[in-house]
Amino acid sequence: MWLVVLFDLPVGSKKERKAASGFRLALLDLGFEMTQFSVYLRFCAGKEQAEATERKVERAMPPSGKVHIIAITDKQYENIRTYRGRKREQSPKNPNQYALF
Repeated sequence: MWLVVLFDLPVGSKKERKAASGFRLALLDLGFEMTQFSVYLRFCAGKEQAEATERKVERAMPPSGKVHIIAITDKQYENIRTYRGRKREQSPKNPNQYALF
């Protein structure tokens, strides 16, 4: 599964900017990567891990602004079409699974 976090946070005051920056840094600490400005993506091994990560994101949310969390399957992720300018980029690949012995 993939978790997508999209957010629109106020940055009008110094306090709001600090809260927005803190939220962005918390997402990075949780293993998310920025795909676009205010759009972060993270792979989760299963539904339980996705739900646990979602709870951590909820705890990191600032007191104001708007945050969306979307869970998508591997198949849905594989169907993403990405363009840079008018050039289509190669479809995203799922990360390799690690085997622990």
